[in-house]
Amino acid sequence: MNKGVSLYKLGMIGLLMLLLLIPLMMINGIIGDRQNRRDGVIDDIARSSSYSQQLTGPLLIVPYRRTVQVSRYSAVTQQRYEEPVEERGRLYFLPDQFTLDGNVQTEVRARGIYEARLYHATNTIAGNFVLPERFGLGDEYKNYHFDEPFLAVGISDIRGIENDLKLNLDGKTFDFVPGTDVPLLGEGVRVMLPTEDGAEKTTLKFTFDLRLQGTGQLQVTPVGKSSHVVLSADWPHPSFIGNYLPTARNVSDTNFNATWETSFFSTNVQDILNRCSASEICNELKARSFGVSFISPVDQYLKADRSIKYALLFIALTFAGFLLFEVLKGLAVHPVQYALVGAALALFYLLLLSLSEHIGFGLAYLISATVCVALISFYVSHVLGSVAHGTGFGIGLGTLYALLYGLLSAEDYALLMGSLLLFGLLVVFMVLTRKLDWYAIAQRPAKPVVASLEVAQ
Repeated sequence: MNKGVSLYKLGMIGLLMLLLLIPLMMINGIIGDRQNRRDGVIDDIARSSSYSQQLTGPLLIVPYRRTVQVSRYSAVTQQRYEEPVEERGRLYFLPDQFTLDGNVQTEVRARGIYEARLYHATNTIAGNFVLPERFGLGDEYKNYHFDEPFLAVGISDIRGIENDLKLNLDGKTFDFVPGTDVPLLGEGVRVMLPTEDGAEKTTLKFTFDLRLQGTGQLQVTPVGKSSHVVLSADWPHPSFIGNYLPTARNVSDTNFNATWETSFFSTNVQDILNRCSASEICNELKARSFGVSFISPVDQYLKADRSIKYALLFIALTFAGFLLFEVLKGLAVHPVQYALVGAALALFYLLLLSLSEHIGFGLAYLISATVCVALISFYVSHVLGSVAHGTGFGIGLGTLYALLYGLLSAEDYALLMGSLLLFGLLVVFMVLTRKLDWYAIAQRPAKPVVASLEVAQ
């Protein structure tokens, strides 16, 4: 005699849930593979154009030579003596005022179904250097011989430079040349300055225009004693990154603009530069940056990955609904029927992933959920022998899909909403079964499930 609910049935349901983890893990692996392929395409596009950009500078560099006395030891005379040696070095000066006014236009580059967002930033960079008297060397100034000074700007990927760079210095124009000749800045450009401008004047006012292409992120290192940076773009989903948030920002449905204000007190750039001046790499200097990321927040792979984390919960709740029908109606649902419904629930995530790559996550979710709910409702109507039961089951499943979409959309409140959902479902289950005698149900013969839908009387 078949039992409505038995330990055997519960064990089979538990085993089916474990077996359904296999296709779910495979689908999760497909999500990871597609995401890696997307990232690889974006990296290929960036490799063919330009990567994320970071601007560091300008810095004023003054090379010098001086003669110093070095103590030597003579093995012949076994005495120490002083020998004059020429020492070469550089003095580094940061601008007192640094301003950057940037306007960014974005564009989409596609390769197959994958897209990468490039940007074109038109920047006006200006400021001034206020040099200390005798370069701050005091009485030692007379012992120094200065070579031709130059101004250097670090640009992380010089392939993105889109214009002929010219520096306006106190009304005079000078051409930039490739390379910073400053290891701590990395790649970039420099411009040689006349000795009378670079070594005698105490105040140097500069300005230049820089059109720059990049992918993903645009960052700026605030090198000024006082730095003022303004960025605006035709991108409505900015992600502000780096060590400093904007002091003011305005984000609309079509664009954004943001303003940053920093000082030496907040950046400590001068002290960092002093420590890094003899180094070839200065990660600490480049870490003192801020900027914006142009990566799209609508990542179908991330949302698909988050949604599949709820798959086992969905299957458990659906099976619990079947079990509830067995308990309340005394019906016998075969484990194979449980398995087919579970397979439909698992394939929802594969359908969601494949559709979202072409039509967007929201529409893909709606279509996938609709067809899965329709299929399961049709099947359950025959399994339970009732259109009403199948329709009710479909409504409940559709509600669960709607709640899942809410969880995916409200990331900050996902845990709270998920907890309330589970508690609410537990309340419903307990209320519906509050008067059941579970011992009697285990011994009650199950009603045979008819092959066709019951006819309304």
